[in-house]
Amino acid sequence: MAAAAPLYNTYNRTPLRFSHGEGVWLTTESGERYLDFAAGVAVNSLGHAHPHLVKALTDQAGKVWHLSNLYEVPGQEALGERLMRVTFADKVFFTNSGAEALECAIKTARRYHFAKGHPERFHIITFEGAFHGRTTATIAAGGNEKYIEGFGPKAPGFDPVPFGDLEAVKAAITPATGAILIEPVQGEGGIRPASIEFLKGLRALCDEHGLLLVLDEVQCGVGRTGKLFAYEWAGITPDIMAVAKGIGGGFPLGACLATEEAASGMVAGTHGSTYGGNPLAMAVGLAVLDVVLADGFLDHVRDMALLFAQGLASLADRFPDVIAEIRGQGLMLGIKAKGPSADLLVAMRNEHLLGVPAGENVIRLLPPLTITAEEVREGLARIEKAALAVRANAETKPA
Repeated sequence: MAAAAPLYNTYNRTPLRFSHGEGVWLTTESGERYLDFAAGVAVNSLGHAHPHLVKALTDQAGKVWHLSNLYEVPGQEALGERLMRVTFADKVFFTNSGAEALECAIKTARRYHFAKGHPERFHIITFEGAFHGRTTATIAAGGNEKYIEGFGPKAPGFDPVPFGDLEAVKAAITPATGAILIEPVQGEGGIRPASIEFLKGLRALCDEHGLLLVLDEVQCGVGRTGKLFAYEWAGITPDIMAVAKGIGGGFPLGACLATEEAASGMVAGTHGSTYGGNPLAMAVGLAVLDVVLADGFLDHVRDMALLFAQGLASLADRFPDVIAEIRGQGLMLGIKAKGPSADLLVAMRNEHLLGVPAGENVIRLLPPLTITAEEVREGLARIEKAALAVRANAETKPA
């Protein structure tokens, strides 16, 4: 009798085993090379084995790994101050993941109103199609029933409205509303960017009603859209923002950023993390910003994004029977498939190109921000071959 598999059965894993990577390439144990346009779901922002990140991590590993937040951690102050200089924020709380950053953001928003004498204002307006994490609070905020089912009563206080519908937001505001939570670009929901007008409208509603604007830039932040953070495209600033994925370049790191006012309720004892802000994570986070904030880096991201988007648009024109729509912003792009997206994703994988499934029958394309023009063109060529394969398979199926 075969031994039972040791892992939880919570993932439908693709049977690929990678041994190492370099830049945008991954190599399997058997020596096959794959072009990685998944990037660990937008995590490996600088690709695999980036030398500056490797050096920062190994240098710190020879000093001290973990201290806890019982003591001052100089790296936290250094990374926190650097984030303050380049964002709206006055305060930062470091976490290990995006879900933890969102938990902190939700608690910060609710605690703000509690500290102001309005504990009833704990409701947060959220949006259909959102994904904010897998904790009991963040699955409630996301509202996807398949993630909520079976885990007991849904955490209260999250009021979903249609994405992009400002009138629905206005109608949802009550005396119990304390904040609005949104991804500037929905990732798992199908690569759906919020319009500049919509984000400006949300900021105006928050100002009018004394609400906090909370952004989830876990996936779309840290250069992914061609700006350091996606909110910059709209010319607005949030009150609170959750960040993760790309900020660690592959190392577990998240952060909740807030204005001084929004964070005013988060006093000693109200929140904590054993591992959050550990020296290893801080060293890598600082190294990521060294690269992303270097002169010309975000210009490069925008140039590669334009090249990639134009190439995908050309493919959509040539394969209307396979590709229904191209979506996204920067190097956070999506192909909405005409048929089942799984067919196109498998065909891409057969061409040794990796993507990520998303909602609304979409395949996410999230290459490392360091991708070159040659690698963009190679990826487009492989997507074209995949589209040809999908078309050929459809033509051979019986009517």
